[in-house]
Amino acid sequence: MFRVAVVGTGVVGSALALLLQGKGHTITGVCSKTGLSASRLAERLGCTCSSKPEHLLNQGEVVLLATPDRELEGVARQLAESGMVRENQVFFHFSGALPADILSPLKERGGIIGAIHPLQAFASVEKAVSNLKGSLFAFQGDERASEVAFQIIKDLEGKPFMMKKEDKPLYHLGACVASNYLVSLLHFAVSIYKYMGMSTQQAVNALMPLIRGTLANIESLGPVQALTGPVARGDGNTLVKHLEAIERLDSDLAQLYKVLGRYTIRVAVEKGSIDNNDAEELLNIFREREDKSVRR
Repeated sequence: MFRVAVVGTGVVGSALALLLQGKGHTITGVCSKTGLSASRLAERLGCTCSSKPEHLLNQGEVVLLATPDRELEGVARQLAESGMVRENQVFFHFSGALPADILSPLKERGGIIGAIHPLQAFASVEKAVSNLKGSLFAFQGDERASEVAFQIIKDLEGKPFMMKKEDKPLYHLGACVASNYLVSLLHFAVSIYKYMGMSTQQAVNALMPLIRGTLANIESLGPVQALTGPVARGDGNTLVKHLEAIERLDSDLAQLYKVLGRYTIRVAVEKGSIDNNDAEELLNIFREREDKSVRR
């Protein structure tokens, strides 16, 4: 078990601290910029709190830097310049987008650095605590940090994945599409139902059983075989009706529908539910509607 200090007590830092303490690790101290959120978390954990991250360096053998991405480089430099970094002290950050070497000032002072990113959405501390189990945790960084990282991931009941530095932008891109853009896509669907007079909550309640069923199909069959609907059937007449309806509502949403439709044709071809000739016919429908929109 490790003695762990946590810098940054937002949703991610707080959830990690609570979960690791529950698994037998000692949380030696927590830190936030103002000290307010750290104070509340420290009370729950029974540890010290501070508004200065360097105050935690003499306590933790493992330091978790759970600050916003924009602050990581500055915090790493502040800790390095404190002169309190110990040889072989392990530092992890939790950014999905930034590489481990954003912490290079700490490595120059003898620290071991790595990046751990849980592939999960963090809406609240409570949701994070309940959702982290079973999530994939991507690791990138010093080889010497991997053993500690994999032990932490195991204790969090996660699934480890070793990642190359150059793949990190692609990794984060995939996560954004699956999570952030899924929210935007469902906002798109809800907005269509609101045009029919539903409230937001009514639309969400109406769509959630369909969404859950689709996600269950994706989980068991994969995204290609889970595809259903007019594109998968090659039903161009229905697509024309969709486009006519949405163009009357909102031209921007119509453009989004066309982009999604064209991508879905690729998925349907991969599934084998339509052939290349069918695909070209469907693409022509989107092109014709595009031309009409331009002429307007």
